[in-house]
Amino acid sequence: MSGEQTDPWVPIYRRFPVTLVRGEGLRVYDDHGRAYWDFLAGIGASALGHNHPGLRARLEGALSLLHTSNYFHNPAAEALAARLQALSGGMQVYFGNSGAEANEAAIKLVRKWGRARGRTVILAARGGFHGRTMGALAATRQPALQDPFRPMLEGFDEFPFGDATTLAAKLEETPAAAVLIEPIQGENGVVVPPAGFLREVERLCRDHGCLFLVDEVQTGMGRTGFWFAHQAEEVHPDVILLAKGLGGGVPVGAMLARPEVAATLVPGDHGSTFGGNPLAAAAGLAVLDWLEEGGLRHVQAVAPALEAALRRLQARFPALVREVRGRGLMWGLVLDRPSAPVAAAALERGLIINATAGNVVRLLPPLVVDEEAILAAEALLGEALAAVAG
Repeated sequence: MSGEQTDPWVPIYRRFPVTLVRGEGLRVYDDHGRAYWDFLAGIGASALGHNHPGLRARLEGALSLLHTSNYFHNPAAEALAARLQALSGGMQVYFGNSGAEANEAAIKLVRKWGRARGRTVILAARGGFHGRTMGALAATRQPALQDPFRPMLEGFDEFPFGDATTLAAKLEETPAAAVLIEPIQGENGVVVPPAGFLREVERLCRDHGCLFLVDEVQTGMGRTGFWFAHQAEEVHPDVILLAKGLGGGVPVGAMLARPEVAATLVPGDHGSTFGGNPLAAAAGLAVLDWLEEGGLRHVQAVAPALEAALRRLQARFPALVREVRGRGLMWGLVLDRPSAPVAAAALERGLIINATAGNVVRLLPPLVVDEEAILAAEALLGEALAAVAG
């Protein structure tokens, strides 16, 4: 080995030159003591903000039993699974540790279910994002992400997001086992499909005898003002995928499946060493506690203030901000230029947001956000937009 010191990190992240050391509520603090308004929440993961007392209490209570394998029951996982089952209308639950793991479990479930029926193709929406592991990446229909890692896992095809007519034609010619979509595409720039699209997808899946999978990793657990974003269109998926906000910042993922579909899998087909561990399950229970005890109503009440603030910014910068799109506490500003300089300028001013899809500024504040924080973020984002606009 050379005596030369090298960076210890595999070079896969473009990190801002900021080291965060603590958080409180809607703010985080760097190692110089500077405060930042957090309007990204770990890309939607820190649903309850930072150092939330309910989450902290649940986690402290779990520390006496940090881990047992899935050879045994543990009370926190049993309780979380039962509550998710009740929220989803009777679905059965598998726990992993991330959104990608939830998607991988669903892909295996679909493959085995479809194999018995002579159909194994999964149709996924173009521009969707389902994870970076190889199965989830095959479902992520973005060539820039897939090309360096080809050949992809076989058995995937795509259709334009929001285009039920093309999906219908594809289903006529493809022996599909499932259709996989996000209710709102997050990584693709907070793309909201036309009203009625999810209902059409559900109808087409029923007509063609394939499964209807909804990836709620970014949209679920109250983010859009519903427990699950698909509830806005009153559809009933066969499989729901969760992560991010479910753990309030603690790694957790979940696949929920209708019992008759879940029965496809038997012991030995799939599993996770850490899935449903007591610490992660305790975090999930804390998030459900908050949502059930008025948190979901809070999101519904405060979301219009965030939308109004963003539309005021669009009115101030009509040439720069071409579109405001989103739902609940999940929003994107579509710019006429690359969005990374705006995210950087906002960070310099004490506001954490991010750039996605090239020209979109994305905001995913903690669900506990209030109007004071929204007004502060509006002012700081306005300064950032003004700086970039010149």
